[in-house]
Amino acid sequence: MLKTLKQIASVGIVTEDPPSAEQGLRVRAAPERRILEVLGRALCIRQIDAGSCNGCELEIHALNNPIYSVESLGIRFVASPRHADLLLVTGPVSRHMEVALRRTYDATPDPKLVVAVGDCGACGGIFGESYASCGAVSNVIPVDVVVPGCPPSPTRILAGILAALSGGVEASRE
Repeated sequence: MLKTLKQIASVGIVTEDPPSAEQGLRVRAAPERRILEVLGRALCIRQIDAGSCNGCELEIHALNNPIYSVESLGIRFVASPRHADLLLVTGPVSRHMEVALRRTYDATPDPKLVVAVGDCGACGGIFGESYASCGAVSNVIPVDVVVPGCPPSPTRILAGILAALSGGVEASRE
């Protein structure tokens, strides 16, 4: 240990200076600026589990970790559909969740956007349509963007949210 400390003291600091910031590589400011242009405030999302296996929810929760940090982009999750701009729906819609999903959709103020996440939300996945499942989210409520995957990565989910924002809100506000 003493030998290592002597070497550290004799060599000194060997790190390089940090590189200068390049504005062309900046990706965080663009989505935040776009959200503020369209909405004038943060994008509020209400996430709804309509009968999923929770694989998609794990990826959605990852959006809030320090790696993706969607809150710093001006995107936040809310507890009430009355405060939401976008509904993020996962899973095939079970028959028991059909009415609840419609009520949540109706409670969300206009203009509203819907993003169906995962293969189950897109087409019913392995469950399809049956006596227990309505299948895809679009069979129950109108869907603006579908994010396929089982489960889709947080990056793809974020891309789907931004795609809905860039196409859906402007069209519904005009």
